Amino acid sequence: MRDQDDGEQRDRVTRGDGPPDPAPDPEPRRGRPRSAAAERAILDAVIALLEAGEPLAGLSIERIARTAGVGKATIYRRWTGKEELFVDVVRDMEPVDPPVSGTEGLADLRIMLESLRTRGLAQRSSVLLHNIFAQMKSHPKLWDEYFGTVIAPRRAAILAAVRRAVAAGELRDDLDVELIDDLFVGAVLVRTVHRPDAPLPDDLVDRIITTLLQGLAPAAGRV
Repeated sequence: MRDQDDGEQRDRVTRGDGPPDPAPDPEPRRGRPRSAAAERAILDAVIALLEAGEPLAGLSIERIARTAGVGKATIYRRWTGKEELFVDVVRDMEPVDPPVSGTEGLADLRIMLESLRTRGLAQRSSVLLHNIFAQMKSHPKLWDEYFGTVIAPRRAAILAAVRRAVAAGELRDDLDVELIDDLFVGAVLVRTVHRPDAPLPDDLVDRIITTLLQGLAPAAGRV
C-alpha cells in the first residue's frame, strides 16, 4: 500500500498537481559584509597606490575605484570626496583610539597621552605614514578635514579628561584648564612631532605626568 501511495504522489508531482518542492534555503543577507568588504578594498587600494609612489594629489577617484575593483558610485556612497577618503585611510593606518572610561580624570588622561606617544612611534616606523602626513600638510583642504574630524575631537576628549581631573581634585582648580591641557599634551607633541630624534620610551607619559604634578620648582629648603 505504501509503495502505491508513493507512486501516486510521484505521478501527481510529475503532472504538476502535487505538493511543491521545498523552498531552497534563503541566501544569507550579505549587505553589511559586502559593504565592509568594499570599504576594505577601497582603503587597501589607496594604500597600495601610495606605496607604489603615487602622490596624494595624483590619485583620482577613477583610479582608486579601478584598483579596488569597484565602481565610482561605491566610493561616493561612503565618502563625499578624496579628502574624506584620505582621512579614513590615515586613520586606518594609525593605532586604534584606546577606550577610556569617560568618567575618570588622570586615568583617562594617561591613556590618551599614551595613545599620542604610540602614534608618534607609528609615524617614525612607517615611512609611508610619515610621507602621507607631510603631503597632507601641503593640501589645506585635506589637512582641514583631518584636523576637524581627528585632531579636534581628540583634543576635546583630552580637555574633557583634564576638566574631570580638576573637578575630582587631582589637578589644581586655580589655573586655566586649557593651559593645563597644553602642558600635558605639548610635552608629548614636542617629542613626537617637533623632535623626531627624541626618544619615546615606554615610561615617557608617566614621567611627564609625575613631573608636572610635582612641579618644576626646587623643593622647599633645598639649595
